Amino acid sequence: MYKKTDVLEDIPKLPDFLVALRPHTVWEKTPVKLFCTVQGNPRPIVKWYKGGVPVDPLTAPGKYKIENKYGVHSLIISRCAVSDTAEYSAVATNAHGTATSKATVTVKSEFILLPSLSLSLLSLSYCTIIYMLDRFSVSFGVEGGSISLVCTLVVVPDLPNLPPLAQWYRDDKLLKPSKLAEMLVGGGAARLTLPHLAKDDEGLYTLRIFTKDGTTEHSAYLFVSDAAPSAPGAPGAPLSVKAYDINADYVLVAWKPPNTVNEMAITGYFVDRCESGSDTWVQCNDAPVKVCKYPVHGLKVGHSYHFRVRAVNSAGISRPSRKSDKVTALDAAESERLQGTDEGKYDIVIKDDDLEGYVTIPGEPTDVHASEIFKSYVVLSWKPPSPRGRAPLWYVIEKVSGTGAWQRINTAVKLHSPRYPVFDLQDGQKYQFRVYSVNLYGSSEASEPSEPIQKVDEDGVPSAPGQVVATRNTKSSVFVQWDAPKYLKNLMGYYIDGRIAGSKEWFPCNHKPFKHTRFVVHGLIPGESYTFRVQAVNVYGLSEESQESSSITVEPALATPSAPFGITLLSCDGSSMTLAWKKPKHCGGSKVNAYYIDKRNADSLVWKEVNLVAVTERICTVDNLTEGTFYEFKVQAANMAGVGVPSAPSAPMKCEAWTMEEPGPAYDLSFSEVRCQSLVLLWKAPVYTGASAVTGYLVDMAKKGSSECFHGFLQVTGLKEGETYVFRVRSVNAAGVGKPSKLSEPICAKALPGTQEIVAGVDEETGDVFLSFEACEICETSNFVWSKNYKAIGECPRVAATSKGRTSRLTFSSPDKDDLGAYSVVVTDTEGVSASHTLTEDALNTMLELSYAIRHPIVPLKHGLNYEVLEKGHVRFWLQAVKLSSSVSYRFIGIKISHDVATGVIQMTVDHFTRANEGTYTVQIHDGKAKAQSSLVMVGDGEPNVHNSIVLLGPHFSEYLYFTVTEDCTVMLACKVTIKSSTHSPFFSLLFLSIKLILVFVSSTPKYIHYCIHLTLFISHLFYMLLFHVCLLPSGASASELVLQCTPEGIRLQCYMNYYTEEMKTVWKHKESKIASSEKMRIGGTAEMAWMQICDPSDKEKGNYSIEISDGVQTHTRSFDLSGQDRGRVVGGLPDVVTIMEAKSLSLTCTVWGEPTPEVTWFKNEQEVASTEHTKVTFEGGKFASLVITKVTPEDSGKYSINVRNKYGGEFVEITVSVYKQGEQIPEPKLGHPKTPAATPVSTPVPPKSPAPPSKTPTPVPPKAQTPASMRSQASTPASTPVPKSPTPTPKSPTPSRSAKSPTPPRFMKSPTPPRK
Repeated sequence: MYKKTDVLEDIPKLPDFLVALRPHTVWEKTPVKLFCTVQGNPRPIVKWYKGGVPVDPLTAPGKYKIENKYGVHSLIISRCAVSDTAEYSAVATNAHGTATSKATVTVKSEFILLPSLSLSLLSLSYCTIIYMLDRFSVSFGVEGGSISLVCTLVVVPDLPNLPPLAQWYRDDKLLKPSKLAEMLVGGGAARLTLPHLAKDDEGLYTLRIFTKDGTTEHSAYLFVSDAAPSAPGAPGAPLSVKAYDINADYVLVAWKPPNTVNEMAITGYFVDRCESGSDTWVQCNDAPVKVCKYPVHGLKVGHSYHFRVRAVNSAGISRPSRKSDKVTALDAAESERLQGTDEGKYDIVIKDDDLEGYVTIPGEPTDVHASEIFKSYVVLSWKPPSPRGRAPLWYVIEKVSGTGAWQRINTAVKLHSPRYPVFDLQDGQKYQFRVYSVNLYGSSEASEPSEPIQKVDEDGVPSAPGQVVATRNTKSSVFVQWDAPKYLKNLMGYYIDGRIAGSKEWFPCNHKPFKHTRFVVHGLIPGESYTFRVQAVNVYGLSEESQESSSITVEPALATPSAPFGITLLSCDGSSMTLAWKKPKHCGGSKVNAYYIDKRNADSLVWKEVNLVAVTERICTVDNLTEGTFYEFKVQAANMAGVGVPSAPSAPMKCEAWTMEEPGPAYDLSFSEVRCQSLVLLWKAPVYTGASAVTGYLVDMAKKGSSECFHGFLQVTGLKEGETYVFRVRSVNAAGVGKPSKLSEPICAKALPGTQEIVAGVDEETGDVFLSFEACEICETSNFVWSKNYKAIGECPRVAATSKGRTSRLTFSSPDKDDLGAYSVVVTDTEGVSASHTLTEDALNTMLELSYAIRHPIVPLKHGLNYEVLEKGHVRFWLQAVKLSSSVSYRFIGIKISHDVATGVIQMTVDHFTRANEGTYTVQIHDGKAKAQSSLVMVGDGEPNVHNSIVLLGPHFSEYLYFTVTEDCTVMLACKVTIKSSTHSPFFSLLFLSIKLILVFVSSTPKYIHYCIHLTLFISHLFYMLLFHVCLLPSGASASELVLQCTPEGIRLQCYMNYYTEEMKTVWKHKESKIASSEKMRIGGTAEMAWMQICDPSDKEKGNYSIEISDGVQTHTRSFDLSGQDRGRVVGGLPDVVTIMEAKSLSLTCTVWGEPTPEVTWFKNEQEVASTEHTKVTFEGGKFASLVITKVTPEDSGKYSINVRNKYGGEFVEITVSVYKQGEQIPEPKLGHPKTPAATPVSTPVPPKSPAPPSKTPTPVPPKAQTPASMRSQASTPASTPVPKSPTPTPKSPTPSRSAKSPTPPRFMKSPTPPRK
């Protein structure tokens, strides 16, 4: 086919500027953009000049940027300085000539208001300058949430009614305002709000602002992760749902599969449809379709629809995707039947029906073929008939397999579209299809049969991507690239997964298929190592994973350092010159480890290398020079990335020997800790010292005089905020003042916004002494450099420097006086972020004291260990802490004790304190990390011993009751009692025997009066009668009714009385049969109670029980009926150990029994479990008890127990639950223990002869008047002691006296079993 060419394209053309440069006036520290458009043949090359000197971006990295986009050439100058005021020119050159365009840039240091302009003039010159200030960065969102991307702008002039033109793009596709993308420009900002995030919104967002000078744009990536799944393990939602091939009753819906990292593989998809304006969704397919396409038929002509997709795997169904755009079911062939003509003013549209004439029966369809072939279905397509006719048209389809008969396949459906999906084809069979056109007048002939069609296997996923390579990018991102798969197979894109090195858990790096073979993974942890893999995606799903990349640590990408500057001559001997220079302002992400120097004669253009071996310090001596010759030098810095750009040539320096007696210049002037009224100036001592050593320095400050100093640094104060200063340093020796140093760079006395100072402190956890600094400004290549007395610390065993984000900490290993001094820190690659702190001896001592307290914490005590004498010869030891936590632990050496958290009192009671108990008593306390110890010496030496001191504190027996028999067979009972002299004569009672006592005076001292009590009784029957009448008669009559008490061993029947001893005549009976003490039936008692223990009761032990108490005159009987009673117990259903994975649900269910119906209480680590949404406790029908924990977490691990109990007894069952995380090894099943041990009850030591076990449950007190013994306990008041009085009252029921032979624990003993509530 002949193609006409434009002969003008081949004509040579000189360069010509279509748009010339324009002059600009800008403010200091703002950017400016010069641009022009040039044409020519061949295409011209454009070079930029400043004042006739070529502009080289390498000489000032970051200062200049040269671009060429879409034929527009531009020069961007960032952060203009007054020195950038010059004439700039663009020179365009090709083979036929040169053209030049010039413009002046004026940079002003003060803000100048624009003169008033009319609205029309402002409209013409509108938006001449636009700067982007705070730009939106890489962002992260979650499905269902919202996010805003904001970029603040400076618009000159800023007219509210005429905002700049701003456009937003996602993946280079223009976005339009809608309910899903809200856009706003004005108020000094451009904003894009995405109120309903979905994974479809993930991508690279670009803001492009148009002005008369060109465009300004900024881009950043937005990541949108999956929302919480609808069921644990369910896949993420599909995305990018769109409808294609829209017809009258048919559309083809397509989507992209979600990324599956840790979820099970996707087995299919459900497609739903919803009519526009309705909220009712209808599922289109009965069985999940396995490919990411599905033909939806049966639509209504003219109706509009939305579609959505849900993914399915073995764990459940995903959340639905975002619904598709609205589509309307219309016949696409109708638009093809329209013909238009242009008749001047009007357009004339004619249908094919008007040209066909009168047609009744339509023609046959043509070109029957399969447009979509999958294993699930086949989509048939054909062309509509011609002629068609005006009557409504539908189609009939027939199929045939091999040589069989034709069969109609759409008998119940009228097809109005030339598309039809066929689902019920047999595997391995080939089919042919033909189509009829039908209207109300009849049917056409059959179309030509299609080619044989067969369903294909779904093996169309792409092959795995090739080698994956990860490289450094920034402090929180990594650049990942890979080779494309060998077999693409209609590739949609790629999913990238990552994992932390050493971990087995993968995480998705992107949530929407990425089309290119390179991707920047953001949001990584700085300093962490990662591994990556890639999967290819197409309509069939995800490919196999690629091989994993090598592990890479997240660090900034390396770049070559910027140029050194400030080359200074330090010394010269006539044949060599010693030079120094300042380090580059930007190190390029790694340490500068080499410098290379070049030299040349001042009258030569050829540079020669000075050193082939790198110089590591910023000072170098150049040898083999010619005396009297002028030389120029330049220096290049190098790091791991390579050698950077060279510095500007130094000023010509003459090689002549220095012979003056004064010292040479100091060098390497730098600034630190710049504040509004002060700064620190640092320098290095001169290399050439002159005739004598340097004794000091003079620091000159422009316009401010000088100061004297004898160090390599000086803190200059008294500066004026905002003023700019320059400094120089002159060395002084005995001969005088030497050469001044090179002038420093101008420095403005103004602190950076947000400047912080170094803070000294002590770590609350470890007790480490540290200095901490938070930088107000930092970049990806910045490092924290700590110094002591302004000398870099480097590797030192005494300190360790760590950095995290903007904060750096210097930790001292073993701080002492050698660590005193001035510490400073400098943040590299910033605008002078630095600070200092002087560590003084007082401050260090204070921190050391705090460090010791943290590392060796103590429990503060209000009172140390003291003792207190109680009634019945008991001695109570106690101490009081200022504060105790519930986790406190303690031990009294060899003896168990108890505590009260509320009062901080820890106490221990000795039942019978004798001389054998004398010694040193010590209590040790552990409360968290804190410790305490207190001791009390209870030993007498020379003075009356401690035993005597204790017993002499109140009325007591100096000699206990004893008897003697005289010659006339008289029995004399005697004892010795001691009381204070200030008290009245004591009232004596012996077994409540009301007879006359014979008092015999023994001695009298200033402090004590001793009495000897002689009681004479004739041994006869009268003594025993009196004993029974006085002691036993009241006890038998005072016996209470039998009380039932449940214990862990079984059931206990108890009878309370005024006084009880095992010598009393008591008989226990069961069904009128006498009971003897045995392992099954245990009999015992205390000073105020007789009891019988039934261990492991069964039906045999039911019946009537009674106790008979005989006082010699009559028998007192108390009974209790246990007939038809059944204690609460667990019948079955609970395991001993349960091991369960995190996020699963745990159900502990058992069957309980008891008559009457027992009460059920659940415990975790001995704390009662309340019913919540997370932990649900139920008890149904009086039989089934359940504890259900939904979505268990590791915090749910522990010891669980159930307490089933009614008034006749109960049972306590324990279960150990262990929760492990997904992917962890299942822990070995073993019985666990509660995290907090149960409190140890205070108990009386039990003699080994006791047949009765200690009680583990509290014994209820019968509802009756107090017994005489208890009244005695309350009425008795111990004498005051010389030690501080305990804030805790004495126990309510003291331990039984020595005369009580029963070893059974008293009823006030606490049980370790959780009480029933």
